[in-house]
Formats: sequence, C-alpha cells, structure tokens
Amino acid sequence: MAKRDFYEILGVAKNASDEEIKKSYRKLAMKFHPDRNQGDASKEAEAKFKEAKEAYEMLSDPQKRAAYDQHGHAGVDPNMRGGPGAEGFGGFAEAFGDIFGDMFGQQRGRSGGGRQVYRGGDLSYAMELTLEEAANGKDSQIRIPTHENCDVCAGTGAKPGTQIKSCGTCGGAGAVQMRQGFFSVQQTCPTCRGVGKIIPDPCTACSGQGKIKRQKTLEVKIPAGIDAGMRIRSAGNGEPGTNGGPSGDLYIEIRLKKHDIFERDGDDLHCNVPVSIVTAALGGEIDVPTLAGKAAIDLPEGTQTGKQFRLRGKGIKGVRSSYPGDLYCHISVETPVKLNEGQRKLLRELDESFKKGGSKHSPSGDSWKDKLKGFFS
Repeated sequence: MAKRDFYEILGVAKNASDEEIKKSYRKLAMKFHPDRNQGDASKEAEAKFKEAKEAYEMLSDPQKRAAYDQHGHAGVDPNMRGGPGAEGFGGFAEAFGDIFGDMFGQQRGRSGGGRQVYRGGDLSYAMELTLEEAANGKDSQIRIPTHENCDVCAGTGAKPGTQIKSCGTCGGAGAVQMRQGFFSVQQTCPTCRGVGKIIPDPCTACSGQGKIKRQKTLEVKIPAGIDAGMRIRSAGNGEPGTNGGPSGDLYIEIRLKKHDIFERDGDDLHCNVPVSIVTAALGGEIDVPTLAGKAAIDLPEGTQTGKQFRLRGKGIKGVRSSYPGDLYCHISVETPVKLNEGQRKLLRELDESFKKGGSKHSPSGDSWKDKLKGFFS
C-alpha cells in the first residue's frame, strides 16, 4: 500500500509553519495515543499514531522536509535515517515531551535515584479573638501538632537491632519502568512508594514512620486591625514532607467573638444607643461608648428612633488601612413600660395636650395618614 502524504496525515498545508505542524501533531498524538484507545479501536489508533509520528519526524526537520518536498517519499528513505541521536530527532522529542507531560503528569520534586519528594500538607488553625484583641493586636501562643523523630528508632523507622533493606522491586531507585502501549514510562515504585527502601521489621513505637506526632507551642503575633476571615501564614509549620520534602504551612484563620455592644463592618463600628422618650423629646448631651472610652454626642430636641450619629475616626484602623474607620451610633427611643397609675394619668394628660397642639407635635403623623388614605382608596 502506498504511503499517504505527510502533509495530508497531519492535516496541514504544504506551506504550514513549524508551529502549525507541531500543533497539529500534538493534537493527533493526544487523540490516537494507545493509552487513550482501548479494545477494538486500539490497533487502528496505534497505526495512526505511528503514522503521525513518522510524518512529524520528517516535516519537523528542515533538511528532510526540503528533500520530501522535492522528491516525495523517495527523498526520505527510512533506511538512511539514524537512531534516536540522529539529526531531527530533537524536534520530535521536544514535541512528544510536551504531550507526554500532559498525559501522564509532570513528576516534579524528584530527588536523586528516582525517589519522589513531596511537600507536606498545609494545616489550618481557627483562632477566636475579641473585638478589642482584633483592633489592638496581641501576641498569642497556640499549640499545634508536629512530627518529631521517634526516640525508639532514632528516626529510621526500623525496630532497634534490625536493618533497612533496599527495595527489591526498583533496586533502591524508587521508580520502575512500566510499559504504556509501546512506550516505556517511569512510575513510582508500587512496593516502596518511591522511598527506595523496605523496612522488614518496623518500629512498633512509630509504626515504621520514623516520626511521632506531638504538640508544640508556637508564638503568633496578631497584627492590629485584623478582621474575621483573614488568615495568618506560618511558613513551615504544617505537615512534614515525604522523602525529605519541605513541610507545609500553617494557616491561622481569624474568627471574632460576638460583642455585647459593637458590630464590626470592615473598619467601621456600629452600636445601638437606647435613650428615654423624655431625653429624645427634650434633647441634651449623652455619653456613648467607643473602644477607647466614652464620647459625648449632642442629641437635638425631638430626636426620632433610627437617627444616626457618625463619630469620625472612632472605628478600627485595619491592617491595610491608612486611617481608622468611623463609629455609627443608632438611636433607639425607648417606650416606658410597667407604668403605675399616676404615670399613666400624666401620659394621658400629655397626650391630650399633644392633640390640642395639632400635627406640629407629630411630624410623621399627617403624612402617614395621607398614605393610608391613598392605599385604601
């Protein structure tokens, strides 16, 4: 059977650029790779994969491509091609290396001898603070789990008096060669899991891990202005790595306790200030709380529930803020309760005097009545 045209195999024009040829080959290689085609379709896929591979080897080499363009298949006699070290193989290896990494995953952090090195996992610690502690910052101590060398086996993982042996499956390399279709793929040794060694008689104290879990005390500096939901990173205080890999990090997650007076909104604070009906009606100076102590506000005569007073700079200076936030005081006029008969009599007399005065004593009364009339009509 006559060979198909290399350009037709890759689906590109004869004037295609090197990048277009490489891109087309990668797409075909991913599609027809034997590991992605099993069962009845595997033989056909493997044949197409080999066909695309040969086409790319020819067209990725400038000299071979020129010979092919001039003389066709006769100009690139396969008997004249060299082995893996021959000219033109580098382009194929480069393209296939990208595909191989996409399909099987890049094995990073490999140490000498093929042993896999893994970074330890991150740990999370929830720290609850009062509003005052979050606003002012503090130095705190926390206890977290850590792993230390086992005292019994001195960190070897082997029972005292026994020896650690080299893994017979991988010969101590930590990796083995596995066949993937017609390719040879290096994978982590399933017997030793990349360690390269076997412990026939593990230490009973640490179960062969070489490390035991303990608690350690860590000093943590809480910056002033930190807010709920923020995290503090403590580098290297997470889970230990594998095969000498770096430890993970510890993330301290901040939570705020509910405050009796204030509610925080970013750098601003909010509080409800109850005042008596007499104070609201007559006005006057009242004291309100702040995180730094008392502050005074002038309550105008006739203050209504919901009136808001803003105290600039009496909030919290956030960790990323140049200026502190504000304090918002929300007035809540209290209706008197548990009245005696004399008080009730006084209120009735007061109400009669209000009615004689008309709407001037009730600024919202008339507008409310008008709205009701419009609604019901």
